[in-house]
Amino acid sequence: MYNLPNLLTISRIVVIPVIFLSIYITTEVWSIFAAILFIIASITDYFDGYLARARNQTSAFGRLLDPIADKLLVASALIVILAKPGMVWTQLSFIPVIVILCREILVSGLREFLREVNVGMPVTRLAKWKTGFQMTALSMMLLRGVWYWGGIGEFLLWIAGILTFITGYQYFQKSLEYIRSMEKLSKAMPALEKASKAVLVKEDKSKKDDKKTARTVKKVTVVRKDSSKAKKKTAKTK
Repeated sequence: MYNLPNLLTISRIVVIPVIFLSIYITTEVWSIFAAILFIIASITDYFDGYLARARNQTSAFGRLLDPIADKLLVASALIVILAKPGMVWTQLSFIPVIVILCREILVSGLREFLREVNVGMPVTRLAKWKTGFQMTALSMMLLRGVWYWGGIGEFLLWIAGILTFITGYQYFQKSLEYIRSMEKLSKAMPALEKASKAVLVKEDKSKKDDKKTARTVKKVTVVRKDSSKAKKKTAKTK
């Protein structure tokens, strides 16, 4: 369980309190430190999966913890942006923050529901682009007030928010399609059961008819054999 890929995943959770403390510790040094930790943790999101596949160290623990660590890391950075003064130029930029948070909760719920019925929800290419813009934007915004690129990070956050809304809607649509197909199947089940029973009755009747026909053919064969023997006896007598 405690192999390198899983340790990298755990490290993303360990740095969350340090990032969260930047709400209260507002010095430039701490802001830079928190931003660097966030960037390193974001990079480990790629390497833990790559190393797990390369070393053949995939595990149930890693599959469980990886998405949880990702969401906790992103949520902690978003909370810092919401709570720390001066993180955005305009309060309208709180919109993509809320959209991203809501989407993470939505997708987590959908994945949990679909996992119960053994249905996977694969990550789309657009979702990967969303993650790239999101992590880049948050890394820049955590340096707001320290580095000039914090303003560009806010612009990238809007792009990430738009992509987040689109991908969240796509996942929701796929889940609805599955739910509708299951509802149609449940409604069709009584008719299917009735049809299957009718087929079974028909097959049973057919088997009975076949057995009856076989018995009749056997009786006719016996009668013919007896008749043939009688004729031969009569011929010999003559």
